[in-house]
Amino acid sequence: MNRFVIDAYAWVEYFGGSLLGEKVKSIVENTSNEIFTNVLTIAEMASHFERKGIAFVEAKRIIFSLSTIYIIDETFAEDAGKLHAKIKPLRKHMGLADVIILLTARKLGAKVVTGDEDFKGLKEVIMIK
Repeated sequence: MNRFVIDAYAWVEYFGGSLLGEKVKSIVENTSNEIFTNVLTIAEMASHFERKGIAFVEAKRIIFSLSTIYIIDETFAEDAGKLHAKIKPLRKHMGLADVIILLTARKLGAKVVTGDEDFKGLKEVIMIK
């Protein structure tokens, strides 16, 4: 079974029904894949929907039905901070949220599904664009 962590970029494309979203759909709706969403991505998606003036209730229900929500604890948070400190000099634009998603994939032995250029070239990443 293949494991994937879906980031906010990928979920936005999925819900937008774009061509990139079709790539995400082929991963998240494939029952032979194990899908995860970091709890931080829920915050990012709630913000996205709120800024668009769209209710998040149905999209959240879909995310929860298609993926397992990965909850972080204080140890994970500290590990993410340390990883961010190591990555930041090499990837100037990579934010802490991105590092949290990357660390989630590393801990799960999964691939991050994204189109976010900050992830480009990382071995744990599947770029949808």
